[in-house]
Amino acid sequence: MERPPVVILCGGRGTRLRERTESVPKPLVEIGGRPILWHVIRIYAAQGFDRFLLATGYMGEAVAEFAAAERWPDGVRVEAVDTGLDTPTGGRVARLAERLAGGAFCLTYADGLADVDLGALLAFHRQHGAAATMTVVRPPLPWGVARLDEEGRVAGFVEKPRSEAWINGGFLCLEPEALDYIGPDSVLEREPLRRLAAAGRLRAYRHEGFWECMDTYKDAVVLNDLWNAGEAPWRVWDAAAAPAP
Repeated sequence: MERPPVVILCGGRGTRLRERTESVPKPLVEIGGRPILWHVIRIYAAQGFDRFLLATGYMGEAVAEFAAAERWPDGVRVEAVDTGLDTPTGGRVARLAERLAGGAFCLTYADGLADVDLGALLAFHRQHGAAATMTVVRPPLPWGVARLDEEGRVAGFVEKPRSEAWINGGFLCLEPEALDYIGPDSVLEREPLRRLAAAGRLRAYRHEGFWECMDTYKDAVVLNDLWNAGEAPWRVWDAAAAPAP
């Protein structure tokens, strides 16, 4: 199955990760000695994607320098494009429209890691025929949860269960039509996605596997611990390189 280009949003300031992002942009915060952006690109590259557009902003020069200096897998092309210092997420996508040449494209964030099956996601997107597909996930809650009976007695506790609600996990697929919903000053996660949903042009791909967003310093510690323990579920490129049985 032909793979479309991948847009990665790399322009945010990462204010909730200030311990790291005062000296480097969020996409270059390291997990296992490699920038998290490197991990995101490798997730896609291991599953056949080979063209990447990095929508940069805050400290974009550092992201561009990294992309140019890195030795990517054979055939993989990574281009950094300055989309403005304080441009919102939707506006960054809109500014890349000409480079997408009127075709379908994938879109994700530079701070989210998952073991999502991107081939299955793309097949689902192409099958339903809507303008956009958003991968949705149910992250674990950060607290233990009390189980109550009808009379208010505490029957027990569940340690950090999964949320019952689905949230945007990134890893989107979009048709050119979706760009009609995205303005130069729009926040992707607000009006564009809401308008697509209201028009019946947005579908959800449920991912039940691993997903983690590096939003805070604590998240970075968790991801580093998983990597250092050899238990990083998003390391799908190892499976892709393994010989067939």
